Amino acid sequence: MDSTRVTEQPTSFERPQTGVDPADPRGALARTPAPTHAPGASALPAQARSGGDSTVPGTTTSPATPGTTASTGATAPTGTTATTGTTTQGSPGTAVPCGKGMDGMNPASNPGSEHSQPGAEQTAEPDAHRPRPVPEGIPIQPAGEPDQPAPRPDGADDTAGSEGAEGADGRERRTGQGLPPGRPAPMRRDGDRLRFVGAATRRIARGIDLDEIVMGLCRATVPTFSDAILVYLRDPLPVGDERPTGPLLLRLRRTDRIPAERDTENGFMPAVQPEPSELDSVGGELCEVRPGSALAEVLRGVRPVFTDAPAARAALPELLGDGGEFAVPGGQRAILAPLRGRRRVIGAALFLRRPERLPFEADDLLVAAQLATHSALGIDKAVLYGREAYIADELQRTMLPETLPRPTGVRLASRYLPAAETARVGGDWYDAIPLPGSRVALVVGDVMGHSMTSAAIMGQLRTTAQTLAGLDLPPQEVLHHLDEQAQRLGVDRMATCLYAVYDPVSHRITIANAGHPPPILLHLGGRAEVLRVPAGAPIGVGGVDFEAVELDAPAGATLLLYTDGLVESRLRDVWTGIEQLREKLAATAQLTGPDHPPPLEALCDEVLDMLGPGDRDDDIALLAARFDGIAPSDVAYWFLEPEDAAPGRARRLARRALARWGLEDLTDSVELLVSEVVTNAVRYATRPVTLRLLRTDVLRCEVGDDVPQLPRLRQARATDEGGRGLYLVNRLARRWGATRLSTGKVVWFELNHT
Repeated sequence: MDSTRVTEQPTSFERPQTGVDPADPRGALARTPAPTHAPGASALPAQARSGGDSTVPGTTTSPATPGTTASTGATAPTGTTATTGTTTQGSPGTAVPCGKGMDGMNPASNPGSEHSQPGAEQTAEPDAHRPRPVPEGIPIQPAGEPDQPAPRPDGADDTAGSEGAEGADGRERRTGQGLPPGRPAPMRRDGDRLRFVGAATRRIARGIDLDEIVMGLCRATVPTFSDAILVYLRDPLPVGDERPTGPLLLRLRRTDRIPAERDTENGFMPAVQPEPSELDSVGGELCEVRPGSALAEVLRGVRPVFTDAPAARAALPELLGDGGEFAVPGGQRAILAPLRGRRRVIGAALFLRRPERLPFEADDLLVAAQLATHSALGIDKAVLYGREAYIADELQRTMLPETLPRPTGVRLASRYLPAAETARVGGDWYDAIPLPGSRVALVVGDVMGHSMTSAAIMGQLRTTAQTLAGLDLPPQEVLHHLDEQAQRLGVDRMATCLYAVYDPVSHRITIANAGHPPPILLHLGGRAEVLRVPAGAPIGVGGVDFEAVELDAPAGATLLLYTDGLVESRLRDVWTGIEQLREKLAATAQLTGPDHPPPLEALCDEVLDMLGPGDRDDDIALLAARFDGIAPSDVAYWFLEPEDAAPGRARRLARRALARWGLEDLTDSVELLVSEVVTNAVRYATRPVTLRLLRTDVLRCEVGDDVPQLPRLRQARATDEGGRGLYLVNRLARRWGATRLSTGKVVWFELNHT
């Protein structure tokens, strides 16, 4: 009997063999010999090095010629010789040496290496096509005959695939106990599994959302650990400590399989070229886990199991659907691993191997358990992160205006950019609030920080500003009340704010500033001007007076309000950024010519383009207002004494204005509505009543008095002599409303004139 033994041990890296046809699937993997050990030597197997060939002292090499065997082995003290080789075409039992093999083989230091043998060049290719290494982990098993063990010196059968390794003295490495006669010599692959689990968990941990984590699990396991994987997740996935309601449903989230054709560039060739098989049809879309069913029991057990176990075999039809269990390979070629998060099972993963590949081993259940645990915990965290991101997005969206109003005589555009994708909320805000008399309040503010707390404070300040604007207070008074509100919210609630009121009739704008960067006014000719507005102290300081200035707002000009995130960063100070912004606006206006202002939306985009890669330190709020104004010829304004003749005079004045504007078709409706509103005003007013008509895209009528009580629409009874005026206004007018002022109120209505 031959005193040598041939074993094949897969390694983590597949290397080409010298003298072997690369097309040979068995020759695509380098075989690392299972060395025998001298007394006192290390029990770990020698690992192959990529640096070159080397020879252990005491080895012998025979010439490699076609049809002969070239063997390399280490002579043990017992006198036995272990040889290793790879069989090619030739006489039975012949082998050619591996191009790279045992640790320490150096052809330069060993004259007996295969590189020094005459005729070796005839069998080895000088520049063999080098394959691309597979990822770290358990290597793809070659096709072959896994059930045919290599011959042992004692004539016993040797079966590959068992864990552990046998020492030179016949003792098992892990326990030190002697192996029973006839037990197959195990192969040690613990290092491969550890490297694979480390690489796979790192890849899974890189994902931040649900799809990335599931994809990381699939890409890490196929084809290194399995030929196919099916990942089922609970639908819907529970969030945190939420208790799911309804039945437990598992939905197929993702599948991954070895493609029919692998990438053969750079010399990579799979050990096996699998043909399409029944694995390609495995997997149902949705399944319901019924209480007490076999699948429910397997999921409750948490630990991965082989599908040849009775419980798992009974659970497959429920998971895969009718007939799906017949597509799963028999034996230990499939593992069903429940995915358990922090509180409960959230899914399952099914790992499959084709019949051409070596089956799973017992320790592969530990690998599957590690993969399932890391994936489930990552999915739990991804769901929580997704919920937090959703809450942050909803919070920021509700804090900012959903749409901008369309006040008379001004056009608006806005932008908001968070500080980063991971910080989607912040304290910056903008707002545009319509005011009585066709005016509009423009607000931009910045609360310190860009967190959930900053966004909450910003929401409270914005609501306060809207309430104060509805009272028609002067800008400096609005900032004063905002300062008081910030102090009531708590200490260190600091914010900057700029509040401006634009009047399209007078073409004037009144601005008050609380520590905010100054606005920039872009004139129609292309000149950009930084408005000189007293800066004031930030909101929240307390005990500070704010000052307002009134400036011209010519038609065609554009006012730009912004937060400091646009002009200040680590690379530049705020005043340098303001100057760069002014130059950017002027350069953009030059592109459209002196008589045509740039479009607002395009202007906002151009402004944001000035931001560089390192200029995003803070969130950014931007509000642009184009002043169109209302021409004096489109405005009619009168004072009426609070007397009984006032309604009749109001009808006559309105009729003359409509005739001058060519709107005689609206005369009857306007006279009726003006008469009703003026009658209600003079009934309770003590000071002169104002009447104003504005012709824009609609006809707007405004009646003001010194009575703060707002009129209320009510249904008049049949016996009532009055109370029907507002009912007529509500039925005939396009829109109507009443706004309380600091000096009284204004009742207005609009009519279409086209």
